[in-house]
Amino acid sequence: MVAVPLPFDPVAEARRNWETHGWGSVDAMATATSITRAHQILLKRIDAALEPYGLVFSRFEALALLSFTRTGAMPLARIGERLQVHPTSVTNTIDRLEAEGLVARTPHPTDRRTTLAEITPAGRDLAVEAAAALADVKFGLDGMPIRDLTAVTDSLQSLRAAAGDF
Repeated sequence: MVAVPLPFDPVAEARRNWETHGWGSVDAMATATSITRAHQILLKRIDAALEPYGLVFSRFEALALLSFTRTGAMPLARIGERLQVHPTSVTNTIDRLEAEGLVARTPHPTDRRTTLAEITPAGRDLAVEAAAALADVKFGLDGMPIRDLTAVTDSLQSLRAAAGDF
């Protein structure tokens, strides 16, 4: 389905309505709504770039994370922590990647209670190809100048820090 642009800025309209009704935190609402709408736009663009590889962003993130590890493997619980997703989502993601031969579950060498997700050579190759496709579309941010990209990243750092992200 192709999105049809609205004939007005929905965030500006929300701001106007918020102010008209006397609801508080107008600037915070407009910022949160802008971030949420941008997130939806980015996910659509990212998923479109990943579709030829049979991936969605969550599966790509898991492959990328495993690609960056020294051994190519990581405990499932740590994957959830790093990607900030529920253990059920990690299990589902790893199940799908495993079914496609991109990841294999292996026992932890020293902790029998822990299962590792280990990227396969096919998974590593696909991660590299998919990363190049995302770079080609600038992760869906094509059209934004570098100064704006940097400003957004810098602006959101304080929110992330206050939330305990790092």
